Amino acid sequence: MDKAILERVRELREQGHSPKQIARALGMAPSAVTPLIRAVAEQALADAPEAEPAGCWINVGWSEGLGVPAGAPGWADDLPEGEHTGGMVSVLVARKHGWNKLSVCGYLVDVYCLGVKNTLEPKIMSEIELRRFLPTYYTVYRYGWHEAPLDLVRHLVFGAVDYARGLGFEPVAGFAKTAGHLGAWNGESAITFGKDGKPFYFAGPSDNANRVVRTLERTVGSPPAFDFVIPMQGTSFSMVGPGYVE
Repeated sequence: MDKAILERVRELREQGHSPKQIARALGMAPSAVTPLIRAVAEQALADAPEAEPAGCWINVGWSEGLGVPAGAPGWADDLPEGEHTGGMVSVLVARKHGWNKLSVCGYLVDVYCLGVKNTLEPKIMSEIELRRFLPTYYTVYRYGWHEAPLDLVRHLVFGAVDYARGLGFEPVAGFAKTAGHLGAWNGESAITFGKDGKPFYFAGPSDNANRVVRTLERTVGSPPAFDFVIPMQGTSFSMVGPGYVE
């Protein structure tokens, strides 16, 4: 995004202007201004004073299909050969809340295409409650989870948001309420997103698959510029985009 435009949006927002007023001031369509306002809100939360980190966790297999720098401390992954996560990564971040509680946020991230699809908004719990919650949160992952450095999850979540925005997709609305748990983000991710460097869309049950495919065609071109799989409802068949090879 253009930093000068984002800075102008931030200034207008701080002055109390509505989204429609900001759109008129910038000579832009309201639909084009909305993601800019969200981005400003997310950055404001990320730049807010941080509570002390208390732990970060990520599912085993998070790096499947991604380009990840070698040697980064704590970034190693160990998904057994032949297992797949489909590009869906779950992250949990805890920060201290008072003297004996934790504030916990979660992120479900499509690292191949759509970015942040769902969030767990700040949930206050004790350390014992968190330890009980972890197996529930990661229950869909056969090989579970492991601890991760905050630096890794920051690169992964914010990086996936930036990648998805480049494809035409905004993070789920709840992301603005959880971005602050990740801390400040002022750089580019060291991770290469997409499946093996190319957008890959696997349709979820609540997705508007046709809209997603049309958006990808507009932003990156027709397949094989991207790959997709859309399961056919009520059958065991899938619509597979040209160029997709498993």
